[in-house]
Amino acid sequence: MQESTGIVTMKGNPVTLIGKQIKGAEAAPDFVALDNSLSPVRLSSFKGKVCVLASVPSLDTPVCDLETRRFNEEAGRLGGDVVFLTISMDLPFAQKRWCGSSGVTKVQTLSDHRDASFGTSYGVLIKELRLLARAVFLVDQKGTIQHAQVVKEMTKEPDYDAVLSALKRLL
Repeated sequence: MQESTGIVTMKGNPVTLIGKQIKGAEAAPDFVALDNSLSPVRLSSFKGKVCVLASVPSLDTPVCDLETRRFNEEAGRLGGDVVFLTISMDLPFAQKRWCGSSGVTKVQTLSDHRDASFGTSYGVLIKELRLLARAVFLVDQKGTIQHAQVVKEMTKEPDYDAVLSALKRLL
């Protein structure tokens, strides 16, 4: 499996990402992750919709909490043609608890803990920590990646304006 360094840091320290780096304008790799009821979910099940795929290290951290709440607000404004998925290595039980306590109902959380299918397919699995790097991928209705943003420093939020601007071009 491909390994990349120098792309992401955690508190200034470089980490190693596992998997092929996604650039955009290519077919979105399918993946399987678990929803909050432990059911497998494939990206391909959302074909025909625009998908915002946001990977985060853990919902139980301040930046991931802020990011997922922000995308939840945006999802509430955009309607049913856009699906927001937040993917982490958190267990489905923890994701369900977090969503309930945070009032997040418009973003679907998925757990990649079992197989790291998303992490390795999108090149965001952190070798040293077995967590996902912070990244946002925008997939159009045909399954093509139209925007890819891997956040350089994991303690920083993504560029929401760039994501939302790319999203609005697809709607």
